[in-house]
Amino acid sequence: MKFSFYYLTYAMQAFILIASVYALSIGDYSGAFFGFLAASLSFIPTLIHRKLHIVVPWEVTFLIALTLFLHIGGYSFEWYLDYYPIYDKIAHLIASITIALLGFLAVLIIMRVSSCLQMERWQIFFFIVIFTLAFGAIWEIWEFTFDTFFAAYLTKPLQHGNTDTMIDLIADLAGGLIVAFLGTYYLKRKSANEWADTFLEPEFRKMVARLRRKSA
Repeated sequence: MKFSFYYLTYAMQAFILIASVYALSIGDYSGAFFGFLAASLSFIPTLIHRKLHIVVPWEVTFLIALTLFLHIGGYSFEWYLDYYPIYDKIAHLIASITIALLGFLAVLIIMRVSSCLQMERWQIFFFIVIFTLAFGAIWEIWEFTFDTFFAAYLTKPLQHGNTDTMIDLIADLAGGLIVAFLGTYYLKRKSANEWADTFLEPEFRKMVARLRRKSA
């Protein structure tokens, strides 16, 4: 199962590149730019593993690629318009789940390597929700900014009114709540440090120890 999802991740990355090339071929330069940018972002988990020795869980790696694929494919192939509003809301929900998981993993890592930050389960719950909503709000501001100041370079608007924006934020809230509930539930079964140790390689802990000695 694990390896099959890695292959699916590679397939998503390939589809992102295909969508980017397609956008470039039809003169959609903004779509091509964001497509190639998304393709680059999809390889960040691999870079993190090689440079920091943090093994991003395969579920998160897959969701990152899927999120980027849904947004780039939706824009380049006009799925956002053809299947509006269902496609847009599903894409937002999956993106919010991905962001929430990244926030959750970040908290686990920080708590594992630093004694300055220790959070109770209820605090982690609210952090995940607020973190996800904050990213959702930033995304909506980004869309508004591009529609307002760079509309001439876009082939289609990114926002479709106040109701559309509010439903997007509700989808973001739903994604954050899903991960917050599941994350804090799993913290009942295993401590935060035990979960963190499942994706932090020994080299990472050695690197942190060296940094502590240098700063001491």
